[in-house]
Amino acid sequence: MEKETKNIIEMRHIVKDFNGFKANNNINLTLQKGEILALLGENGAGKSTLMRILSGLLEPTAGEIYVRGKKVDIKDPTVAKNLGIGMVHQHFMLMESFTVLENIILGHESTKGPILDLKKAAKQVSALAKRYGLTLDLNARVADITVAQQQKVEILKVLYRGADILIFDEPTAVLTPQEVTEFIKILKGLAKEGKSIILITHKLEEIKEAADRVIVIRAGKSVGTFDVAAVSDDRLAELMVGRHVNMTLTKPQVKAGKEILNVKDLHVKDNRGIMAVKGLSFAIHAGEILGLAGIDGNGQDELVEAITGLRHVTSGSVIINNKDMTNQKVRKITEAGVAHIPADRQKYGLILQFPLADNLALQTYYRPPLSKHAIINHKAIHEHAEKLIKQFDIRTTSATLLASDLSGGNQQKAIIARELDLKSDLIIAFQPTRGLDVGAIEYIHKQLLAQRSAGKAILLISYELDEIMQLSDRIVVLHDGQASGEVKPEETSNKELGLLMTGAKTEGTNHD
Repeated sequence: MEKETKNIIEMRHIVKDFNGFKANNNINLTLQKGEILALLGENGAGKSTLMRILSGLLEPTAGEIYVRGKKVDIKDPTVAKNLGIGMVHQHFMLMESFTVLENIILGHESTKGPILDLKKAAKQVSALAKRYGLTLDLNARVADITVAQQQKVEILKVLYRGADILIFDEPTAVLTPQEVTEFIKILKGLAKEGKSIILITHKLEEIKEAADRVIVIRAGKSVGTFDVAAVSDDRLAELMVGRHVNMTLTKPQVKAGKEILNVKDLHVKDNRGIMAVKGLSFAIHAGEILGLAGIDGNGQDELVEAITGLRHVTSGSVIINNKDMTNQKVRKITEAGVAHIPADRQKYGLILQFPLADNLALQTYYRPPLSKHAIINHKAIHEHAEKLIKQFDIRTTSATLLASDLSGGNQQKAIIARELDLKSDLIIAFQPTRGLDVGAIEYIHKQLLAQRSAGKAILLISYELDEIMQLSDRIVVLHDGQASGEVKPEETSNKELGLLMTGAKTEGTNHD
């Protein structure tokens, strides 16, 4: 008979070996009832692997798992579900053409005889949503709701299936500061109700805000478990990456040069044919980072797609290096000197089924030395990849590894390596550090500042206000597809930016 324990989960000496590579190497983890446990580690440290084992998506090579004091064999997600374990993944698993309600009940439908009982399901889901403060329009199509609302759908999905052990993988990576505050409130409410929560995150301030304890994992091994109240951010950052991390940026003085990008009176429609960018104008000069702040869904996606040739411009113009590039083809815009780090690395930045080497050549495969007379030189592509892997510290076992097998941070480094290797005059960086650990964030920030020092013009779109404040020379705030203000970081505050993001006008702000 198993001895009684206050631990709702115990993972003992867990090992996961992938052909000689130990993603998890003798890890121990405990989770108590009603606790929020943070799981902290670099990209590729083994956090998601450990949680995929707990949720039945992977089987451990060695080790034991106990749930509520009883030894279990979680051989698939159905076993995990029956044990009350539910996981909300970093990249949501939703059917975009289905409604919110249909997504929540998918696979667990209520029926009246052979007929789907949507009325009964809606009643159950509404009661759950009300209880946990997860208000949603159940009839809305998932394609038409915000990222924060999609996350609520994922949470309701696991709650609807009866989960009382919830795993969240990088849940705030795509949320705005306001949405993060709301999400943490939801987490605390769930814990108060007796749910036990594991929170995978890189964000130290969120750990301080939300978690009771934190376990730090480095290179597949646990380096310690701590009470959050008793450990500093600096100490956690150092334990996570194994070295001192500089948490503050030094931004050298750079004299702005010639105008590189000029966006004039731009009007752009969204997928529904509604005007998403409404008469926006701004310019960026060489040696300057222009930060674009705003709540997700205020025209950022449509603006970036219009500049890079991915979306049709209704009216207005995009001038790059004194050339009108409005509605030109993507390749022509790239060749005019534009590099693009997209917001979603998996959807738009990489071909996940392709090897790393091929992904690093996506922008240049058709040009010498990577090809000659339309024949690709595979040896040159491999050599090109090896050079970028070394230069940008992409951690991989081989250039032939599929992009899907890289950690999130290394996928991001691969995109940045490919785009910066173009030596473009204009760099569009959209959420460049989304879901990355402090070590990777420090590295990418240094790369962007180095590009600024080299005289590049950078358009930085980020939902991380601290990132916008630290990196930008000027900040344009976007609200409802328009500039609600332009400020300098040294003359503003997060509070003022937050007000501008909601469309409020503040004193001393330039609204040209």
